[in-house]
Parts: sequence; C-alpha cells; structure tokens
Amino acid sequence: MKTASHYLLLTAIALLCVFPFWWTVVTALSTEGNVFAFPPTFWPKAPSLRNFAEAMEVIPLWDFFRNSVIIAACTVLWKLALCSMAAYPLARLQFRGRRLVFGLILATLVLPSEVNFLVNFITVTKLSLVDTYTGVILPNIVTAVAILLLKQAFEEVPQDLIDAARVDGASEWTIFTRIMLPLIAPWLATVGILTAVEAWNEYIWPSIVMSKPSEFPLSVGVLYLRGTFGSSTRVIAAGTVITILPTLAAFLFTQRYFMRGMDGAVK
Repeated sequence: MKTASHYLLLTAIALLCVFPFWWTVVTALSTEGNVFAFPPTFWPKAPSLRNFAEAMEVIPLWDFFRNSVIIAACTVLWKLALCSMAAYPLARLQFRGRRLVFGLILATLVLPSEVNFLVNFITVTKLSLVDTYTGVILPNIVTAVAILLLKQAFEEVPQDLIDAARVDGASEWTIFTRIMLPLIAPWLATVGILTAVEAWNEYIWPSIVMSKPSEFPLSVGVLYLRGTFGSSTRVIAAGTVITILPTLAAFLFTQRYFMRGMDGAVK
C-alpha cells in the first residue's frame, strides 16, 4: 500500500510537469477549435504541421537556432575548462586561504543572478563586447554550482592514485588532464548538460546584451512571432516547441550520464 501511494504521488507530479508541454504541443499541432477552451483540449484537432511551417516563414528560425548552438556550445566548453581548473586545486591541493576562497565562491550562491546584470553589462560595455557572442557567454562561464559539483567529483577519486602518479614523476597538470578528468567524466557530463540547457533557455541576459536581431538566440528570437497588432497563439506554440525540442532530445540521449553524475554528487 505504501509503495502504491508513492507511485501515485510520483504519477501526479509527473502529470503536473508534463501537462504544460503537452498542451503546447497540442496547440501547435491543432488547426481548429478554441485554443483557450475550458476544459482544455488534450488531443489536437485537425492536426497539421502548418503552424510550424508558418513559424519558420515569419522569423529566420535557422539563424536563431545557429546562434543558440554557438552560444550553448561555447558556454559549455569554457565552463568545463575553467570550473574544472578551479575545482581541482580546491579539492586536492593544500594552500593558504583555500577554505576562504571556497567560502567566498559559495557565498555567491546567495545572490540571484539578476543582481549581477548591471555590473556585468557595465563590464561588457567597457570591453566593447555588446552585440557579440562573447558578451553573452562571458558572465556565464564560471559558476559556484559547477565548481561545487566538480570539487566533490575530484574528492571522490582515491588519493592513492594521485600519490602514485606523483611518485612516478607526473606533474600536477598531467595528473589533472590524464588521470582526474577521465575519472570524473560523468560529473563533467552532468555539468555540461545543465549548462547547455541553461544557456539554451536563457532569455533576459541575451536580450540585454544583443540588439541586432540577426544575432539573437532562439529563446529571444522566437518572441518575434508575437506581432505588434496581432499574433497567432498556435504559431507561437509551434515556435516554443521548436525551442524546447533540442534540449529535450539532448537530455533523453544523455540522461544515463546525467544520472550517474548526479548520483556521485549526492554521495
């Protein structure tokens, strides 16, 4: 009975999470009926891909898609490189002020990201990075969460392996690149997936830094489906589905790495 109640609760939570996405898909595929009818429609009426085709005609969807891929890929690569290099000495090297540095990094978790927008925008402006991919990517390549996860991953590696490598004459860089990074691959995959999803879905910061529509990521560019004097809810829903599908597909194909990394992080 207890197990059944647990499954019932999990099923209810799953339905609550899935319903908004399913309703959006139904709206995007439907060509007839009232979009805002109550109770809502749970199956598309006269299903067609016409709304998706119209969304691709109204906005330069593939240009926005390309911009999002570039921003997400560069953010992932730089974050994995920099955060892993920051996490390794915090986890394995002994130096004065290590706990203080780690404490200051954790303290940044208290502040919401929106608090940094003004300072980041001034910095990006001074560096002449407005309307560039670098201006969007730069503030997001180092985060406390990524450093924390990777620090825990490095601490999971047995110290005997590191001591043996040092006895054999391996440098710290060799230990870091040849031993530690391959052993924490699941954690790297977890951070990479979380970063990719965050960079793909981010809206506020790119909309602040970017002013040229040709350089907008998909999350910002899809708003052009909302016209000045009118808009089609079905077309907007189709654009939203197109925006969501890449991250959903990426998670489905990489979920085993993600779950392995999260399991290690919990331990």
